Amino acid sequence: MKKSILLLFLAVFLLPETTFAQVMPSPDRKEGDGPYDKLIIRGVTLVDGTGAPPIGPVDIVVERNKIAEVRIVGYPGLPIKEERRPKAGPNDKVMDLEGHYLLPGLIDMHGHIGGAGQGTPAEYVFKLWMGHGITTVRDPSASNGLNWVLDHKKKSAANTITAPRLLAYTSFGQGATKPITNAVEARAWVNENAKNGADGIKFFGAKPEVMQAAMEENKRIGLRSAMHHAQMDVARWNVLHSARAGLTTMEHWYGLPEALLVDRTIQDYRLDYNYQNEQHRFAEAGKLWKQAAAPYSDHWNKVMQELLDLDFTIDPTFNIYEANRDLMRARRAEWHEEYTLPSLWRFYKPSRESHGSYWFDWTTEEEIQWKENYRIWMTFVNEYKNRGGRVTTGSDSGFIYQLYGFAYIREMELLREAGFHPLEVIRASTMHAAEALGMDKEIGTVEVGKLADFVILEENPLQNLKVLYGTGAIRIDENNEPVRVGGVKYTVKDGIVYDAKQLLEDARIIVQQHKARENAMKLKQPGLDW
Repeated sequence: MKKSILLLFLAVFLLPETTFAQVMPSPDRKEGDGPYDKLIIRGVTLVDGTGAPPIGPVDIVVERNKIAEVRIVGYPGLPIKEERRPKAGPNDKVMDLEGHYLLPGLIDMHGHIGGAGQGTPAEYVFKLWMGHGITTVRDPSASNGLNWVLDHKKKSAANTITAPRLLAYTSFGQGATKPITNAVEARAWVNENAKNGADGIKFFGAKPEVMQAAMEENKRIGLRSAMHHAQMDVARWNVLHSARAGLTTMEHWYGLPEALLVDRTIQDYRLDYNYQNEQHRFAEAGKLWKQAAAPYSDHWNKVMQELLDLDFTIDPTFNIYEANRDLMRARRAEWHEEYTLPSLWRFYKPSRESHGSYWFDWTTEEEIQWKENYRIWMTFVNEYKNRGGRVTTGSDSGFIYQLYGFAYIREMELLREAGFHPLEVIRASTMHAAEALGMDKEIGTVEVGKLADFVILEENPLQNLKVLYGTGAIRIDENNEPVRVGGVKYTVKDGIVYDAKQLLEDARIIVQQHKARENAMKLKQPGLDW
């Protein structure tokens, strides 16, 4: 039994419930080769993350954890010109990957590591992320506790664990001994949060005086921020208020339609609405974009232009609400059988208590409303991108049938559905995300001097983003039989080369072990015994 599985067994079955509130810590790193004094990756087709088209064949030289050289070594369809290639010494590591595609490491702007409710060991989550080429993750809310996340951030930076680079954005007020009720208390908490080592703040809402002070102070001291404009406070503080006060990134879309209302000031809630009833909450949210200003109208353009002028970032997380427009698709995604833990599956099932499990009586009518909601929402996001706005890629996995790693690739597909060219999708997932994090001098593109974070695969992801899924894409072979192609082959982080498929296999084995321990080898569909 692997060390992490044994620790989980001890925590769940032998220790008091209150002893362990977070997910199981990640074990020491056993995976990955390097970093090397010199690593040469030969013959790849490069998609550099800037929006530039692919180019190749290219040789890339990495010295320890930094990109030292990117050199064009020939022309497609012709033998590589050996005289152009960087010379390799006897002790250098050379990977001959002619015909492969290389992208910058992917950045998940909304990556919860999980919690006790989901029962997800950190090793499982990290390997699902890394197995899909995700090398940097912003953890909004730091729900396992700031110290826990900072400890894993430090270990990831030192590469003593197999994990993406982590950024900890604490929930506003997290760790406070009493509710924050005024501007003085807000500023004090913001400074204490920075002193404790947080990378930023995740806001949900508070009274305007508190929000104004906290966001202004956070901006003044140079930290970044994200916000889910929750319905309980959005009527008095929408995305325009936040952007003006210094918020750098909005999550999802809450707060944006409210800024676009023209014939009302409050969402047209059903009159028996109760926010604690999540079917009310999410069913009614599916009607909100139709209540906003029409696309390209004066008010629509005015709101968009102000956000553009403020250099504001939108992180839409389309994937996390996809079950609202097609519950069966999300629930029956092919990876659940092999890669979803039984504890996570239980968390997803219809429940009045578990967050995002609001399938009390989800109907065709709700799905149709949400399809229209997506159409308008995607129109805004795509136009924001077209006018020069920054849009990034985030997954919010661990809820609503969305699984770590797999959901991120689905988010890329949904950006494509919104109207993004595949190169724009990759830019949103790399360069623009790095800019939003203030890390564009270190990561986000394949350029000399930056950290060596790469995604390497045998298929062209521009032709089919599905080849980035861990389960690959379906093709027909020469014998008229279906085969799988794709999946990330190597994930490189800080110059360390990981076998991405083995990382996914490790995650699959963790799932098998959990199922065997619980005698639950098959995932059962809600309300059925089979």
